[in-house]
Amino acid sequence: MIKTYSIFFKIGFWVALIGSYIAAVLPQNLAPVIGSFGDKTHHILAFFILGILLRLAYDMKYKYAFLFLLMYGIFIEISQLFAINRSAEIMDVVADLIGTVIGITLYTYFKKIT
Repeated sequence: MIKTYSIFFKIGFWVALIGSYIAAVLPQNLAPVIGSFGDKTHHILAFFILGILLRLAYDMKYKYAFLFLLMYGIFIEISQLFAINRSAEIMDVVADLIGTVIGITLYTYFKKIT
């Protein structure tokens, strides 16, 4: 059944990936405000969703999904060094990794039980 919806998961993944990048490099005063959650919570939620969508969209092993999203998180932080009114933080990458591990691990768990 998951294969049936593969194209939708791929579109969802790429929309989420591009949307998260745009939100990450916009000047702080133009960036979207999503609830009253803290910055690190946004990172965890974004990478949780990206992790699940990545595994749903592509038949990618756990370690490759982890490495892809790790590199994406680092890429965002490097990009923020050059963005107006933004700064790079190593703790953002840590929050990204937490969300990534939760997302791709949950996918793996649910795939085993279904």
